[in-house]
Amino acid sequence: MHCHVPKSLSGVLTDTSFDKVAVPNMQKSTDNLSTFLPLWQLLGIGVDELVKRGMLDKCKEGPLYWLDTADSQPCIGTGGIAAWQLTAHGKLFHSGLPHKSINPIELAMDAVTEIQRRFYEDFPPHPEEERYGFATCSTLKPTQWSYPSGSINQIPGSATVCGDCRITPFYDVEQVMSKIRVYVDDINANPNALARGQRGPYSKYELPDEGLKGRVDLKFFENVGKGVSEEHFCCLGSMLPAGSGVAGHLAAIVGSRAMQHQLARQLVNLELN
Repeated sequence: MHCHVPKSLSGVLTDTSFDKVAVPNMQKSTDNLSTFLPLWQLLGIGVDELVKRGMLDKCKEGPLYWLDTADSQPCIGTGGIAAWQLTAHGKLFHSGLPHKSINPIELAMDAVTEIQRRFYEDFPPHPEEERYGFATCSTLKPTQWSYPSGSINQIPGSATVCGDCRITPFYDVEQVMSKIRVYVDDINANPNALARGQRGPYSKYELPDEGLKGRVDLKFFENVGKGVSEEHFCCLGSMLPAGSGVAGHLAAIVGSRAMQHQLARQLVNLELN
């Protein structure tokens, strides 16, 4: 998208559009600062590092355009993200004697199930999500799984599951994280409450005779990002005329652009395209 903008245009680009401005010997009355987002799926790479180093301070002098936010569709909202790691600790033992073990794999599975249950009770679909056209509500799900190597007939001593929360901008990411910490504290206070027979009669998360109790440790990764909607900054007014005749519809995605919320708060005028 090529736009006429006032003095000191700053563009944050993730794809092309440079062919519109990179014309040899073209007379320009504006300063153009353009930034690519290499490997943007990796936390801690890209715009967040530039902001940390003050390399985008010049953007405060004029409007900043974030292009290609939702592929081909003009975007009026994105989701926030909080990536997490949950490590379950049990008791390593031979799999032929499960009653003498605390299975951390089963504990991790049941803990995630309980966390998801409470998450969707506390953060149900928000009425504004339909108005903006979000494809999904806020979600919490596992995406990775790991455990120590060992024999297949051995119940391991620990297991780790990682995942993320994708939060629509109508909920606060920090509040979501605080709630999840409470869920985990409640699980650790009484882990055996998760053992309701769904894993068989010998699966349990406490061994009273040995004074052992399973537990789960929660960690949130750095670079937590908040979601944005057009109400966070001047966006919708420019999107409607630009979107007509160019794309089929305005879009809102729960995929996260982790720095958009921070840029919107720190800079004078951020617009999504």
